[in-house]
Amino acid sequence: RNLQGKIPVIFLSFARINDDTYEGVIYRIKASLASIYDSFTPYIDLNAIFESGKGLFTSVHQSMTDYAAKDSLHYLCKFIKTQHNIKPIILLDEYDTPLQAAWLNNYWDKLTNFMRGFFNATFKDNQWIERGIISGITSIAKESIFSDLNNLEVVTVTSDLYSDCFGFTEEEVFKAMDTYGLTNKEKVKQWYDGFIFGDQKEIYNPLSIIEYLSKRKFAPYWANTSSNSIVAKLILHARLSVKEELKYLLEGKSIQVKMDEQIVFSQLYSMEGAIWSLLMAAGYLKPLSANLETEEYELTITNHEVYLIFKKLISAWFSTDYVNTNIFRQYLLDDDLEGMNSTLSDIAKFTFSYYDLSKKQAECFYHAFVLGLTIDLAGRFEILSNRQSGYGRYDICLCPKNPDDHGIVIEFKSINTKNEKNLKKTCDNALKQIKDKGYITDLIAHNVPKNNIYVYGFAFQGKNVLICGGGVEEVDQMNILPNH
Repeated sequence: RNLQGKIPVIFLSFARINDDTYEGVIYRIKASLASIYDSFTPYIDLNAIFESGKGLFTSVHQSMTDYAAKDSLHYLCKFIKTQHNIKPIILLDEYDTPLQAAWLNNYWDKLTNFMRGFFNATFKDNQWIERGIISGITSIAKESIFSDLNNLEVVTVTSDLYSDCFGFTEEEVFKAMDTYGLTNKEKVKQWYDGFIFGDQKEIYNPLSIIEYLSKRKFAPYWANTSSNSIVAKLILHARLSVKEELKYLLEGKSIQVKMDEQIVFSQLYSMEGAIWSLLMAAGYLKPLSANLETEEYELTITNHEVYLIFKKLISAWFSTDYVNTNIFRQYLLDDDLEGMNSTLSDIAKFTFSYYDLSKKQAECFYHAFVLGLTIDLAGRFEILSNRQSGYGRYDICLCPKNPDDHGIVIEFKSINTKNEKNLKKTCDNALKQIKDKGYITDLIAHNVPKNNIYVYGFAFQGKNVLICGGGVEEVDQMNILPNH
């Protein structure tokens, strides 16, 4: 408090800088920088600063060049130090929101080139800055845009440093409640406590507490929307076990995971625990225990407020405004090819990006997505993936627990434009592979009658999808699957 009001603070938030295009993100960043310059204009006497600085100051506007934008905060620090003989502090909040947008929309390389220059000019080659604080949910130390910065102190959720500075302590919350004449402390603790930072086990969400004190009613006031799109994408790509662990969390249980707390964008698909690292950093999960040497964590949902928000998000991630994924599951069980094709085409059209569906990874993406859609059928079917059956490994098999349900085998194929002239041919080849490899052997071994087995080929080319197949005996008559 002794420093409050005595040191200039340059505050910049990237929380709202999110766009589908590189040009859109850069436009928003430049607008934010120009706004900061406008706010400091009353405190900078252009006649009192160095001659070349006048042109630099006036060059910062919404239509400035990329070079001017990269250097803008560097020179603002210099103007402040020259004018007032004091170095400012820079606070940059949610630095990685535009990077998430770039990663999701396939302009990562272009944006990181800009951001690297911006961060170096602002935080490394800047003798006019007192200190800087950067916040985000992905690791600063490992991210390539910070590779030239060697003077960083990285503080994570499990760090003891500043552990009591990320929210209100229980003592502070209860004292505020006494001041407002509020007595329901146990319920406040259930709703808004639970954040853990280092050695501090009783941290409350400050936004939620302020809203509660003001409105005097319990409600979910907070949501960390900055990470939602990227987490949703990881869930769609995830293995079935991840969906099962999400189910355990929503049942109020804890899960044991192995993860790198300092995950970075380049590792999001390759690192097994990336989704848990992001959910913990974003505040949805808290570590009940953490072994930093073995990277083993026990995680659970943070509190009741977060539970309500998290449950709603999970539902939204598997059901969009454009299509109800429950419908696809019902079409699959009803052997309704027309409905399956129409529904999955809508899902691909409205929720997938071409980055998801690049030829290199499309087969894995569709496999993981359809596997995720079938998770709600776990009570009726044993859901198997990439298991040995006959002479190969099927993609997905639904083995019925109830004799009234039929068994299902699914094979995914991306079109081979050299040998396949259309998706129908790709679909036929998927069905032929099911036959040639004997993928229904596993179902027959589980006493599923052949006349109760259905096989489907999923063929795709980008966002174009075709599903074909049906009952094994019916498909046999199409001369795609010869008699067994």
